[in-house]
Amino acid sequence: MAIWGKIIGGAAGFALGGPLGALLGAAAGHALDRKHDIVDVSGHDLNHDQREVAFTLAVIALSAKMAKVDGQVTRDEVDAFKQLFHIPPAEAKNVGKIFNEAKKSSDGFEQYASQVAGMFSHQPSVLEELLGGLFHIAKADGVVHPAELQFLQKVALIFGFDQHSFERIRASHIPSDETSPYEILGVNPNADDGEVKTAYRKLSRENHPDSLMADGMPQEFVDIANEKMAAINAAYDSVCKSRGLK
Repeated sequence: MAIWGKIIGGAAGFALGGPLGALLGAAAGHALDRKHDIVDVSGHDLNHDQREVAFTLAVIALSAKMAKVDGQVTRDEVDAFKQLFHIPPAEAKNVGKIFNEAKKSSDGFEQYASQVAGMFSHQPSVLEELLGGLFHIAKADGVVHPAELQFLQKVALIFGFDQHSFERIRASHIPSDETSPYEILGVNPNADDGEVKTAYRKLSRENHPDSLMADGMPQEFVDIANEKMAAINAAYDSVCKSRGLK
């Protein structure tokens, strides 16, 4: 994935401020402190490379923080992180530096979550996919620890998702036998057919690969979105079947 060279080498042509920038500087040994144009990415005027770098750094930082909340970092979680990003062997050491720096930092996860929430405040679908990546890692060892679920809920709140939205996201990533297809679609079972179709079309549009890539989503997260979309399609098919819709 080309993004790793951009993160470590600063090829995106900018330096981050805030806690994410401090994390990157510490992991890179301040290698980015050199003469080039510095862009304040706290606003919304980000190019594609800047979005990828900011997004990916946030995932690494929040993954590292989440890995600590249940008291241990399991091999499954580490493997899930590597699988998620398809980290090239040549870049594994550099990525590990960022992960370990975030894990040992005294900065709370709230600072990282707040910074990336500000960057993508007008693109909730990007924040939802970032949250989806964290769900992917949390469930890697076969169980989502209550402390991990609480962590995810707090991150979702910082991202601007209410409890209803969080339950919809959770249901699409870690469904249980009790999970209703309506819960995955984010609609009330009493909703009329039009509301169900509108909710489904909105989710389909937000999770379309072209839209996610345009928003600066790394390919690996587009793949996760496709997995989530499969759950959404199955839920919609179930509702249509039960209602006799075509």
